[in-house]
Amino acid sequence: MTQRDSSGGDPRAAFDELAGLVLSEQSLDGLLQRVADLAKAVVPGAAEVSVTLVGKDKSTTVVSTGELATALDETQYDEGFGPCLDAAVGGEVASIPDMANDTRWPEFARVATDKGALSSLSTPIPLQQYANAALNIYGLTPGAFDDPAMELASSFASYAGVALANMHLYESTRTLAEQLQNAMESRAVIEQAKGVLMGQRQCDAEEAFDILVKLSQQSNRKLREVAQALLDSARLT
Repeated sequence: MTQRDSSGGDPRAAFDELAGLVLSEQSLDGLLQRVADLAKAVVPGAAEVSVTLVGKDKSTTVVSTGELATALDETQYDEGFGPCLDAAVGGEVASIPDMANDTRWPEFARVATDKGALSSLSTPIPLQQYANAALNIYGLTPGAFDDPAMELASSFASYAGVALANMHLYESTRTLAEQLQNAMESRAVIEQAKGVLMGQRQCDAEEAFDILVKLSQQSNRKLREVAQALLDSARLT
């Protein structure tokens, strides 16, 4: 896509930026905020943008470009229904071309009109199985989002979904790496403690390990903590 919106945002540049994000240097909040900012910049008719995440017990606006989007999202959460929730959970685009004529969510449409948002577009962000999310775009005029704008929003949400999935994978991989590193460090401490016990008590490795286990059970402390305490004590003598 090469079209630009009235503010001069370039969709291709926005998508290139998303694709080129260095995940190790981005917090999840930072990534989501950039998603919202870029959507506001490139989707024609967008006045304010937010990202909704729907959990088992709670829906929340994790980032937004302004108070208008946050307030309208929260109106839907309070009521328990609305276009952003339908899009996130149902996986289908939820569009309100004209708030004055909407009959699906009349209370939300009334509040939106009072606040100056006369149209809206909520597009599901594909996140596979670990979350439900939607990109919410609010316009200040009726019919703010024509077919090309809706197509662009859907394409943008797909790019955002890939970026978020990569972030999820990165976080999972980093957590696994940290767990493995901690396990390796614990193993090293325990092996050193076993060596100290073998020298002190003239026992073999199996007996030394049994002693550590008993000390751990008696003191109700983790095996690594007992081993580290033994090493610290040995260094002081």
